[in-house]
Parts: sequence; structure tokens; C-alpha cells
Amino acid sequence: MQTKNVSVSFMLCGILFCVCLICSNMLVVKAFEFGPLNFTGALFLFPVSYILNDCISEVWGFKKARLIIWTGFLMNFLVVTIGAFVDAIPGASYWEMDDAFHAFFGLVPRVAAASFLAFLVGSFLNAYVMSKMKVASQGRHFSTRAILSTLAGELSDSVIFFPLALGGIVPWDKMGLMVITQAVLKTAYEILVLPLTIKVVKWLKKYEGTDVYDRDISYNVFRLNEI
Repeated sequence: MQTKNVSVSFMLCGILFCVCLICSNMLVVKAFEFGPLNFTGALFLFPVSYILNDCISEVWGFKKARLIIWTGFLMNFLVVTIGAFVDAIPGASYWEMDDAFHAFFGLVPRVAAASFLAFLVGSFLNAYVMSKMKVASQGRHFSTRAILSTLAGELSDSVIFFPLALGGIVPWDKMGLMVITQAVLKTAYEILVLPLTIKVVKWLKKYEGTDVYDRDISYNVFRLNEI
């Protein structure tokens, strides 16, 4: 793999991206009801990862987004693996929360397996749409690109994740509505914070002195030697 320097702002965006992803996979185990709507705790944080994906794709391009997506995947896998290992170790004689611990971390591997697949598909689709639309629009209409790329990514993420992660836990008659609700609410989240996202992107472009257009690149998600 080629060795290249990365900026502090890129590094911080990557760290925050990983934190949002890992926390979301833990928060997703709790479901909420608001009238006819069903959603999970991940709704409060997971959309931030897509916003960061948009920022990284817009400022540094698909290659850097690809690197961050795989980094998030590997960090999440590490946390899940450690959690499953600790859960498998018998607790101390005075430990009284073994059932509660297992109830939480016992579900995490299933949630994580679904999340791994949904995250990769959704995140790469988000970055791909953002990249392609930027070149096609010659860098114009950032708001439209951010919203449409997020909608594509979030919808595919939800369609894959919820049936695999929560099937048999969430009633199937509510599953379809939950999928649509999550995708719509997460996209609405993106729209709500879009003014802030625009300011952040403009600041990053000015600070970094870069505005990458992905012309003549490979969109192969496994080409990690190209960063």
C-alpha cells in the first residue's frame, strides 16, 4: 500500500466516523415507538456517519472515502469480537449482571453481522452516488447531491439491516414501516443539518486547499492500494 500523509482534519473526520458507527451498533438494540412509528436508538447518531461520508467524499474524493469506510468496518469488527469474547468468559462469583450483559452483547454479533453488510453497501453506495453526481454536475448542487446520496445509502442500509438484525424481535407486520421510517427520518436528519454540513464542507475545502473530482478512477471497493 502506498504511504501518504493525511491531514489532521481528515484524521478527525475518520475518527468521528468510526465512533458514530460503533456507538450506533450498540444503540440499535433499543427500539422506540412514537405513535405508529418505530425506530431505534441508532437514529440519534448513525446519520452523522453518512453526513461525514458526504463531507469526505466531497472534499477528498471516493478513494479517501473508501479508506475510511473500510477503517470503520474493521474498528467495528474489533469491538464486536472483543465484546463476544468477554461475554463468553464466566463472570466472577460476585458478578450479578451476567444475564443483563449477555442480553446486550449476546445480541450484538447478530446485529453486527447485519450491520457489516448493510453498512458496506449503504456507505459505498452513498460515496459512489456523491462522487458520480459531483462530476456530472461539475461540482454544483451540493445540497441535492448530499440528500440524494444519503437517501440511496440509508434506504439500502435499512432494507438490508433491519430484517437481518431484528427479524423475529420486531414483529414482521411492523418491519416494513420501520425500514421506511428509518430511511426517511435519517434523510430528514441530513436535510435538517444541511446548512451546517455546507459550512463544514466549505471550511474544509478552504482549509485543506483541495476539492477532488473523481475522474478516471476505479470504484472497485477493494482497491485499497489506491488512496
